[in-house]
Formats: sequence, C-alpha cells, structure tokens
Amino acid sequence: MQKKITTKDYVLFGFLSVIILLIILAMVQIDRQWLKLEDMDRALAEQSKDITALRGLSNQMQRKLASADLSKANPNASAAVDNTQDNGDIPAAFKRAYEATQQKDYAQGGWQIGSFSTSMQTITPLISSDVYASQVQSYVLESLLTRDSDTLEWQGLLAKTWQVSDDGLTITFQLRNDVVFSDGEPFDSSDVVFTFNFIMNEKIKAPRERAYYKQIESVTANGPYEVVFKFKEPYFKALDFAGGMWIMAEHFYKPYLDNPEEFNQSKGLLIGTGPYRLKDPKNWKTDQDGIELLRNTRYWGPVQPSYDRVSWRIIQNESARLTTYRNGDIDVYDDADPTDFEKLKDDEKITAMSRRFSYASPSSGYGYIGWYEGTDEKPTRFKDKRVRQAMTWLLDKEKIVKEIYLGYRTPAVSPFGEATKQHDPNIKVRKQDIAKAKALLKEAGFEDRNGDGVIEGKDGKPFEFKLIYFQGSDTNKRMVLVLKDMYARAGIKLIPEPAEFPVMLEKLDKKDFEAITLGWGGGLESDLYQIFHSSQTKTNGDNYVNYKNPELDKIIEEARRTMDEDKRMALWHKAEAILYDDLPYTFLTRKMELGFINKRIHNVNKTRMGLNIGSIPIENYIPVEQQKHAN
Repeated sequence: MQKKITTKDYVLFGFLSVIILLIILAMVQIDRQWLKLEDMDRALAEQSKDITALRGLSNQMQRKLASADLSKANPNASAAVDNTQDNGDIPAAFKRAYEATQQKDYAQGGWQIGSFSTSMQTITPLISSDVYASQVQSYVLESLLTRDSDTLEWQGLLAKTWQVSDDGLTITFQLRNDVVFSDGEPFDSSDVVFTFNFIMNEKIKAPRERAYYKQIESVTANGPYEVVFKFKEPYFKALDFAGGMWIMAEHFYKPYLDNPEEFNQSKGLLIGTGPYRLKDPKNWKTDQDGIELLRNTRYWGPVQPSYDRVSWRIIQNESARLTTYRNGDIDVYDDADPTDFEKLKDDEKITAMSRRFSYASPSSGYGYIGWYEGTDEKPTRFKDKRVRQAMTWLLDKEKIVKEIYLGYRTPAVSPFGEATKQHDPNIKVRKQDIAKAKALLKEAGFEDRNGDGVIEGKDGKPFEFKLIYFQGSDTNKRMVLVLKDMYARAGIKLIPEPAEFPVMLEKLDKKDFEAITLGWGGGLESDLYQIFHSSQTKTNGDNYVNYKNPELDKIIEEARRTMDEDKRMALWHKAEAILYDDLPYTFLTRKMELGFINKRIHNVNKTRMGLNIGSIPIENYIPVEQQKHAN
C-alpha cells in the first residue's frame, strides 16, 4: 500500500532543499575566502621580504655614510667600495620606453589583452617548445643583453658592460647590482652560472638549448657581479648566445635538480626578473581560457611596466577571434588570414577602431613541408632525394602566394631570406615542372602500373601520404587542398590530417609522421645547426625529419667558427646550395605580418625588428580614459 505525499512532506522537502543549498553556498563562500587568505598570506610574505631588504639597504647606507665620515676624519682610512650604478641617466635599453612616458597622455594602468589560437601545454622554460610559451616567457624572463630595435646593436640589460677577448673565446659581463627577481630575491652572477649548468644537465629535457650552448666550455662567476663565458672555439654567435640567454633563478629552480622529472613534466614553473610575473609561479596549469600575468611591483628597471596586467585568451576559431576583436574584447588581431585582412581593410568599424599593419620583419620566418626520411634500417619513400625533389617541382609557389595568400607572401627558396647576406642571389625559386617531377619519380621507382591514374611503387602500393597541418588556421586548410590538387596531377594522393598544435609537437618528438607543414621563425643571420645538422636527429632534437648529410655538417661546423663575415657568408652559400638540391624540406613561402591593433594601445611604431608592441622594455601604454580593462 503506497503512502500519500502530504503537504507536510512537501514543506519538509523544501526546507531540506533550502538547507542543502545554504550549505553549498557557504562552502563556495568559504572556498573563496580561503583563496583570498592564501593571496593575503602570499602578499604579506612578499612584503616581509621587501621590508627585510629595505632594512638591509638602510644598514648598508649607514655603513657607507659612516665610512665617508671616517674618510673625512682620516684621509688615510679605506672607504667602502660602492658597487651601485648611477641611474641619473636612463640606460640605452630603456630610452625608447622612457620617451613613451614623456607623452602628454601617458598613463600606467589597464590591461593589454591578446589571443592565442591554441592552448599551451607548458610555460616552463626549456621544456616548452611553442612560440606562444616563448611570448609569455619574454615578459617574465630577462637576458644579460638586448637588441636596439632601430640599430640592431646590443645593449646592456641585466649586464651593464661587457668585453670580448681578441680571440673571441672569452666574454666577460659586469652585472647590475640592483636587480631582484619578482619574489624579492636578489639576482647575481650565481644565477647566470646556474642557468648554464642547469641547461647542460642531461637529466633536464632541454636538448634544443644544449645544442645551442654546446659551444660554451664554461660559465664562471668572478665575484657576485661579474661572470665569464669561455667558448671551446670561435663562434660567430657567441655574443648572441651568451648575452641572449634567459636567466633562471637559482633559488627557485635548483631544488628540481634532485627531481628532474618533476621539472620535465611541469606545466608552469616560471619566475624571473622581468616586468611581469605569474600570480603563482609554481602552480600554473594548462588553462583553456588563457593566461594572465601581473605587474611585477618589484621590477628593477628605471621605467616601470605600463600595464597592470598582460593576458592572452585562447580562441581557436578564426572567425571567433575576429568577432572578439571587433567587440573590443582583445586588443590585437595579428597573424590575420589574408582573405580576412583584405575584407577588413574596407570595414568601417574595424578601420575606425584600429591601426592596420602589413610588413615583413627579420623575425618573419618561412613555411615548409618537412619530409620524414625514417631510419637507415627502415627508410621511408622520402629518404630518396629524387622523391623530395619531385615533390617540390610539382608545386606552383606563385599560385600559392597569389591564390592562398593574396600576394601577402613571397615564395621561399631556402631557410635564408632573400634580403639577407646568407642568401646566394644566384639560387632562384623553382618553377612548377610536372614533366620533370614525373621523370624523377619514375627514376625512383614510382609510376602508374595499372592505369588507374595513381602511381605505385615497385611493391605495387600506391603513392599516398598523410600531411599533418594545424587545424586552427583556415588559410592552412585552403593551402592543403591546393597542395592535394597539385600532387594529384602526378598521381600522388595527399591525405590531409588536421591536428591541434600540442598534438603536432608530440608527433614531432616521437617522429610519428610522414609529412608535416609548419614554419620556422627568421633572423638577421640563421644558424642551421639546430635544424639540419645530423647530430640533431636524436629524440627531441629539431632535425625531426632525420635528414643527414656529412658534407653539410662540415660546412655548418666551419661556418659557426668563422668570424670573418665575408668568409662565413661564402660558407652559408655552399650550405644553401646543398639544401636547395637535397630538399629535406620543401620550402613554401616567406610570410608577412598582417593584422590590426586597437587604437587604445598608444605609441605603436614599426622598427627594424618589426612592430614595437610587446617589446621589452614595454614602450606602449593606454591613456586613462581608455583603460576599460583596469581594476
């Protein structure tokens, strides 16, 4: 017999529901309060450090004053050595940023908000390998030197001065003595020494950096504010590598030497001396919503960070990113699709709210198709140079530039930009030649054996391959379809395989691909060692296509130790000729930067390094009346 539910039961049920709801709300509130308490504890701890540091400085000043008084009283007495630097004049590295502060509408505050097209798996230095993580790190980490964006000459940053020995094997840096990390701990020469030793530790997952720094024999401290780099042999990029090394805090990263796997598997261990910091430098985790950096209130620089926060939202869909920019929710719409860029030039709303830019910079790199060659024991079809050459002859790069990129790119001939000294002007872009491509494929054993229009190998298997590409780009999708059509004309079946960027990186590390299309950044003078030297075919090296050429190895090695520029350029021309013939990559196009920047971001200028937005020290700012993202 069923029991009827009475009004009393409904009342009781309602009462219990209210109680449960109140308990849940209380738990949420307690959790929020707990997080606030954690933030307060962290802030109090930081303030305590700062007070201690101030006391130390006060005591140091008192001792100096006492020494000065003693010297006056007794001219023969020894005065205390003053290692501080006179900051009356703005250091060269900060002059452009300082000039921005002199603008009439200059103001500190507000947020600068950008976007990334994919989430980052890690932002920990060394183990991260994508450009987005590097962009985040550039706001947090600093190096001994930095480039002048107009003259391209080196300027001191964490280092005040430096000397290079006559033989080029020794570089000595004198460091600033007024720098602290964002947690208040002082920076000195031990952090520079630690950074190098940490990178060279085989247990740390940093094979790319070790490839760069293997030319360095030792890094030693000569007192707290002098550090000496010794190279094994002359190296044309010695100053670039020594001065450009991002410095890691010894007190923060040293504990991970006892547990290197914890470091290698970490998602967000990031602290530095730079103008911005993570809220929690140890516990950042992959976040689909994006990443946010806070102003480093302890920043040592004579020009303080202009923004309260710098953040990036994750927006994988191109149309969604454009809509977000149009709504004013992000400040930069960069790396624009050429088709969208052309349309938006005439968009009244976008034009009214934006500054438009299109330019080629030294850091603008090239796109390519990388052909995985397999191993000596198990080679792929792309191990045969004739096949790689044929895959390049089949492409009409001019058509790709015109139809896919609407003229906003140029055909690429090699890793070297055509405007650089490294490029041999006698080497020209290949024009499409289908007949030559078919002849090369036939020589390599590929022809249509059954009349079905598809070429087969000697084993009777059809010539088909998967091409991995980044799925977040509409331009990439269109390009792959054009490539598919071009290869089909020779009886080759291209199977598009879209992938998210973290998946692509994983496949590269595992060498689990047949062909992949990606891009490398450019530079004023590129070192081919990392990408094309045979030694870098090992796991996690950047020669992931497994390309080996002993002759090229010798030329690269000789070029790296040749200090005379004319002789070095002659060697790079020889290297370029080998790559032009061997084609471990099919070089596609050299890119231009296309995009729009919201006009609320002021002091945006083009330099020889490209736009100054995001450059460190920060030269941009948001006037008070336009700081809509400020707290």
